[in-house]
Amino acid sequence: MKISLEEVDHIARLARLRLSGEDPRVYARQLSDILAYIDNLNELDTSDVEPTSHVLPIRNVFRGDVPEESLSVEDALRNAPLKKENFYRVPKIIE
Repeated sequence: MKISLEEVDHIARLARLRLSGEDPRVYARQLSDILAYIDNLNELDTSDVEPTSHVLPIRNVFRGDVPEESLSVEDALRNAPLKKENFYRVPKIIE
């Protein structure tokens, strides 16, 4: 599949990228090469390959979720420069 310069410009606008000079031509060629490679992969016979959701037989490797003792509200707020009741107080940054 060949990517046109118009498609590259459209993708660049969506990604909020400014392309200049030879950039659109370079990216059009690179994207076309990537899509051609994917087309080659689509032609592979995978009928004997079992579908997987993960290539390695890894299961959950996280530790158990065991509740532990936490900081008290007083300890958590001890060094807070600004606080109000049991909460951190921060400057307003969004109008």
